[in-house]
Amino acid sequence: MVKTKRMRGLFTLPYISWSLIFIVVPLLMIFWYGFTDKSGTFTMDNITAMADPVHAKALWLSVLLSLASSVICLLLAYPLSMILAARGEKGRSVIVMLFILPMWMNTLLRTMAWQTILEKTGILNTILQALHLQPLQIINTPYAIILGMVYNFLPFMILPIYNVLVKIDPSVINAARDLGANAFQTFLRIILPLSVPGIMSGITMVFIPALTTFVISQLLGGSKILLIGNVIEQEFTQAYDWHLGSGLSIILMIFIILNMIMEEIFDKNGEDLAI
Repeated sequence: MVKTKRMRGLFTLPYISWSLIFIVVPLLMIFWYGFTDKSGTFTMDNITAMADPVHAKALWLSVLLSLASSVICLLLAYPLSMILAARGEKGRSVIVMLFILPMWMNTLLRTMAWQTILEKTGILNTILQALHLQPLQIINTPYAIILGMVYNFLPFMILPIYNVLVKIDPSVINAARDLGANAFQTFLRIILPLSVPGIMSGITMVFIPALTTFVISQLLGGSKILLIGNVIEQEFTQAYDWHLGSGLSIILMIFIILNMIMEEIFDKNGEDLAI
């Protein structure tokens, strides 16, 4: 028994070491820099700097665009997930693989591809001009950023919802139909409540990376649109102000934690509705 516990401890040692080096230590550094100034004195100035008009505007624009991209991803992913769940095993696995396949490519390359498509002399406007249509000015706008977010993060919304829908027992749906419920009532009272955990997981998996991204907004939004991720990235790499960058990062972590708390609450509500 003692040997078994020792062996388990040895097996967990690599994971514990990895967590300490790449999770705990960086977080401690962020909090140290966030709550100190250049002289090492404790200060709250790096936290309250979020109230600066430039930082506050970047934060709320990030939240707005992240919410918009999450809603669009949900509207696209839910019906598609229902179609996938209704298909047979062979057709279902092929389509799921097609959605996963682009995720194997680097996010930077995928976003640069959209930059090539949307720019003023890009593929989209070239086709429109060939058809004698008015070219679109999408690049360097919030719409281009939302498009990039939806394209990059849509699979993260599809997979959780699909995994929940495919596990719903068909006999539950058949029972609802036998009791007189129509298709809309069955969806509203049975399928939707049972899929709430998948919806909340998908929203979290889309909202958090969309809120913290800086590559997509930098390539598709240009220097005209700054999200909070761009501001933090510039503080670390251009201004070399790790204290301010860490303070703004802590505020961003608070938003992420609140999002996770809401997910937990809605997951429980979804289970209660299902019962």
